[in-house]
Amino acid sequence: MEKTDFTKTEYYRNRELSWLAFNERVLSEARDKNIPLFERLKFLSITASNLDEFFMIRVASLKDMVNAGYTKKDIAGLTAQEQLDQIGEEAHKLVSLQYSTYSRSLLPMLRQHGLNVIQEHEELTEEQGEFVDRYFRDNVYPVLTPMAVDSSRPFPLIRNKTLNIGALLSKKNQEGKEKELEFATVQVPSVLPRIVPLPHGKDGSRNVILLEEIIERNMQQLFLSYDIVCASPYRVMRNADLTIEEDEAADLLKEIQKQLKKRQWGEVIRLEVEERIDKRLLKLLRKEFDIRDEAIYKINGPLDLTFLMKMYGLEGFDDLKNPKHVPAPVKEIPSDCDIFEQIRKGDILLHHPYQTFDPVVKFVRDAASDPKVLAIKQTLYRVSGNSPIIAALAQAAENGKQVSVLVELKARFDEENNIIWAKMLEKAGCHVIYGLVGLKTHSKITLVVRKEDDGIRRYVHLGTGNYNDSTAKQYTDVGLLTCSAPIGEDATAVFNMLSGYSEPAFWNKLSLAPLWLKDRFLQLIGREKEHAENGGEGHIIAKMNSLCDRDVIEALYAASAAGVKIELIVRGICCLKVGIPGVSENISVRSIVGNFLEHSRIFYFYNNGQEEVFCSSADWMPRNLEKRVEILFPVERPELKEELIHILNIELEDNVKAHLLQPDDTYIKVDRRGKTALSSQDYFVEEAREKARAEENPVNSRVFIPEEHVE
Repeated sequence: MEKTDFTKTEYYRNRELSWLAFNERVLSEARDKNIPLFERLKFLSITASNLDEFFMIRVASLKDMVNAGYTKKDIAGLTAQEQLDQIGEEAHKLVSLQYSTYSRSLLPMLRQHGLNVIQEHEELTEEQGEFVDRYFRDNVYPVLTPMAVDSSRPFPLIRNKTLNIGALLSKKNQEGKEKELEFATVQVPSVLPRIVPLPHGKDGSRNVILLEEIIERNMQQLFLSYDIVCASPYRVMRNADLTIEEDEAADLLKEIQKQLKKRQWGEVIRLEVEERIDKRLLKLLRKEFDIRDEAIYKINGPLDLTFLMKMYGLEGFDDLKNPKHVPAPVKEIPSDCDIFEQIRKGDILLHHPYQTFDPVVKFVRDAASDPKVLAIKQTLYRVSGNSPIIAALAQAAENGKQVSVLVELKARFDEENNIIWAKMLEKAGCHVIYGLVGLKTHSKITLVVRKEDDGIRRYVHLGTGNYNDSTAKQYTDVGLLTCSAPIGEDATAVFNMLSGYSEPAFWNKLSLAPLWLKDRFLQLIGREKEHAENGGEGHIIAKMNSLCDRDVIEALYAASAAGVKIELIVRGICCLKVGIPGVSENISVRSIVGNFLEHSRIFYFYNNGQEEVFCSSADWMPRNLEKRVEILFPVERPELKEELIHILNIELEDNVKAHLLQPDDTYIKVDRRGKTALSSQDYFVEEAREKARAEENPVNSRVFIPEEHVE
């Protein structure tokens, strides 16, 4: 039998185009009339924020490749320039869809519910105009810095992502036929609220206007000796991809601080302007920013829709939002319990944000004050602005414990935050390790070493998400608390490896990237393939954020061709294609986009009936498997294993928030005609509450049927 070549480029989808398709799925939530209006505003804001980061990092990286003359093709057979061309086309369509959603759908609905967003300052009534001018005089004018450009004043440096208003001016009382035009610009200050409330209408409706409209209306006040010929908002997106030559950076901390400053002034890769911008003004901006037409986005509406997150926060519209989610307590860990005694009774599985993140904070806090605890070791990738975990680690060091913390300085867009924490922890007396050369440490692990009556015992927390109490309320993740001796031994080896290059001869339970994890995944997939080839049943369920590693996809194709049933739950990028005859007919891919960000990574292998379930900090991406320190850990306690399989099964049954990948690379919502509506996230919210309510005689909380969504 002829061996199939699973590496053909037509079997793979470009990762950037797949990411844009993911952002479209987020946008579909903003367009869904079944979702409360203010939740839709939030989703639209998220798509804008996502797109900004995509341009600053992914598009910037491709531009760097083109500038460097790099012509190697990606797994889908596209060069960097071909990718940029296709991204440009798709991104323009996406932006157009964002603004038609905003203008045609959301704004009219806001008006219906008593919130009127005044689009242009020309629409203001006389009374509103007086209010706005007074507001400008009292609050805005003192903060502004208008900058003119002439022979003695060069074009100013425009910071990344800032909103600005550009204007063409002509001197008053200029003699001669043709007036000479000069350019001036003013930054819309981010220190002032962008949404400005106006006096209520006579019918009780609330009116708001955006700050840039107030400034534009009063531009004349900034340039008194000039006539304003035209004025228009604009915004630039710059290359923010940090390039650090780590081998040559004597001090990584200083090098990253230096690079962070450059992020504000990188090459301009996208220019957003108002659709009706004056051609002369646009020509000047294009020339100054040295940008091509395809990178200019003409916007029919307000620039930078991330302000909608602030609109979501307006008071008085609770009936147009989802009820505030309060994570349920974890019944195995009451707030007044001895957490170490509870863990000794058996491994504990945590499911966030359905269950509270408090047990993880308690684990570190209690260890910090427990006289029997000798050492605490932890990896930190992203933490919150006012992190209780950081405070507990500092307290532990002050209490004389050995505290070792690996702070990942290269956590994108959190570098500055992490530098501040690292310095604070060092001052408190913690041993701080700044990541490893050439690798990001993305694993989530905490080790507590405790001296007990029967000797030293190690307690470990392993998770799929960051030690961030803030995002733990919005990201779905799982965590495991255990005092398993083999895992404790492995955890010690992990920290010894991170702090002192000592590699263990073997691992008991954990698998680590970048050295062993990819091979472990390939071996697990290969084992299912062998079972299928030998007449057994092969079944894989894998849930992750992204899938784009060619070796893993190739292994999945080979397993599928051998008859293994493969069910993938991939939130974001998916470079694998479904429905290819003889290649991926046994593979299904679904993406769940809901109120919470799906972030957990769970992997199930049927293994001829000897089922195995793992959780990990790693996605199936080259960067996770080859360029990061990641951990895969098994969940072996039978009831916890069942719990994870249950989570996967409910997500596979989701017919409200799931999108199914089609053979033509599009995604469609599940057809649920004749089926009861099941939103996995709503299900888990209710299930967590049921579990918390069940005290002595737990009832089976899986028998409830979620409420039918109103069409």
